[in-house]
Amino acid sequence: MAADPKTITDNLDLWSSALLTKSTAGRGSNGRVEAYGIKKLRELILELAVRGKLVPQNPTAEPATIVLLKLIKRKSATLNPLNTDEAPFEPRLGWVWVNLGDIAEIERGGSPRPINAYLTDADDGLNWIKIGDTEKGSKYITSTEEKIRKEGLTKTRMVYPGDFLLTNSMSFGRPYITKIEGCIHDGWLRIHPPGILEKDFLYYLLSSPYVAKFFRTAAAGAVVMNLNADKVRELPIPIPPLAEQQQISAKVDELMTLCDQLEQQQTNSIEAHQTLVETLLSTLTNAVRPEPVEGRGTSQPSTLRLLDKLAAQDERLGGTSSARTEFEENWTRIADNFDTLFTTEQSIDQLKQTILQLAVMGKLVPQDPNDEPASVLLKRLIKQKEQMIEQGALKKDKSVPAPKEGEKLFELPIGWAWSRLPEIGELARGKSKHRPRNDSKLYSNGSIPMIQTGDVSKADPFIVSYTALYNEVGLTQSRLWSKGTMCITIAANIAETGILAFDACFPDSVVGFIPFDEGIDVKYFEYFMRTAKSHLQDFAPSTAQKNINLDILGQLLVPLPPVMELNRIVAKVNELMTLCDALKTRLAAAQATQIHLADAIVEQAVA
Repeated sequence: MAADPKTITDNLDLWSSALLTKSTAGRGSNGRVEAYGIKKLRELILELAVRGKLVPQNPTAEPATIVLLKLIKRKSATLNPLNTDEAPFEPRLGWVWVNLGDIAEIERGGSPRPINAYLTDADDGLNWIKIGDTEKGSKYITSTEEKIRKEGLTKTRMVYPGDFLLTNSMSFGRPYITKIEGCIHDGWLRIHPPGILEKDFLYYLLSSPYVAKFFRTAAAGAVVMNLNADKVRELPIPIPPLAEQQQISAKVDELMTLCDQLEQQQTNSIEAHQTLVETLLSTLTNAVRPEPVEGRGTSQPSTLRLLDKLAAQDERLGGTSSARTEFEENWTRIADNFDTLFTTEQSIDQLKQTILQLAVMGKLVPQDPNDEPASVLLKRLIKQKEQMIEQGALKKDKSVPAPKEGEKLFELPIGWAWSRLPEIGELARGKSKHRPRNDSKLYSNGSIPMIQTGDVSKADPFIVSYTALYNEVGLTQSRLWSKGTMCITIAANIAETGILAFDACFPDSVVGFIPFDEGIDVKYFEYFMRTAKSHLQDFAPSTAQKNINLDILGQLLVPLPPVMELNRIVAKVNELMTLCDALKTRLAAAQATQIHLADAIVEQAVA
């Protein structure tokens, strides 16, 4: 009995909406979105096909057993079809189960060595078929990049158009049909099928979840999982009547085309959605800042709309503007379409990045004209630095140049000032070196955390992991940085940032920053560094090992708010980031539900 087509067609929305985000290491997702539902739909189609549940059966068709007997007679061979008890699942009417090796030639390739001695550009060279000559998602092999001399033929294996090639190592078990004549190395198995197997049907059979599971089980246990010819010969396969094989192949082609269309629609939808999110969020950072109202300061009442959408709470941010501004209109447009815009992890991460950008531009919280201007704060910090140098608590560094107009990326709000990190706090490289952990002099009975660039990359925003533990001897070759230090990587992953959650040492591939004034929340500068990361990467030389240096960090222009506003910004960013993370959690739960539904439908359909 064929599967109910409604199993597929009535669940198109589910297949299209069940997405799986492939997370990456570090802050934010920025992971690849996998069309999980459509992938499961493709698997379901293939599984129904090999179980005989995809097309109605024709009771008058010549049974496969008769065709099989004719084949045996022609070849003067003996063959024992599998009985019902041996079959992995119940045979369909007119179908027969056999081991693949009983009806098909299965041989392993070989490679003349050293292969470079046999490669040739001559026209009469033999096509040298490698895994790299395949294309992802392709069914056929149509060309090769290399050829070998005919003298190598005795040490390899020839294949011909119509032969099946099966990968037997690394990503093993992937079938291809060759359309060219050539030679194969030992990473391939050649399968020459008999005429009772329609080639498209055999291709879909070898691509099915049933066969993939058999191959995984057959390859398990080895240090390097791979298939050998004997294991593939033992594969039990169901053979329908030839006419039914053709019907099945035609139906699979039709449904796979539907999957291709769904996947393309999904890709187009994701790309259009991403473009829309980027465009609308950019209107916020590009919008003119609201003018201050006399006696009240500047307000961002539309930020309330964002909070309403994120947390369904109602709290005033203080202050109102008599005139509707471009900035407010853009916020309103986003807030009104919030449920449509922020439906993926990537879009939420973009929202978080926009929040950070608005924060360092002074567009996130209301200003208070009674706050001490940042220019006064900056003078006090510079004086404090000079005193520390005089007292020997800080080394004298290069003079910091005054900001130039060309460096200023945007117009600062009233009361803000442009500054550089060395004016605001201590900026210095770590001192510990990369040493093997088994160096007992440095690590034996260690108790002092030593972090590396990888630990900084995983911060969000606090660094909570460490690579090793130094002992007191190790500490003498390093420096202990206090909890609350902002760390910036200048090698490997450039300009990754994090804040120490404990006292720690770090190597010279990491730079530490500590504000001179303890009343300044260092998280503001960590947030700023996230917005400046891409700009800093432009300074990295085009070498295999990307890096920047301390001077580049020291030249970076930083927008400095009044200290009271700075702390309000940090509090607001923390609040909004927490709400965004909660939104991502709800989104992940919804995606998990969709994935479970897709899995359940597949299980029910093949039961």
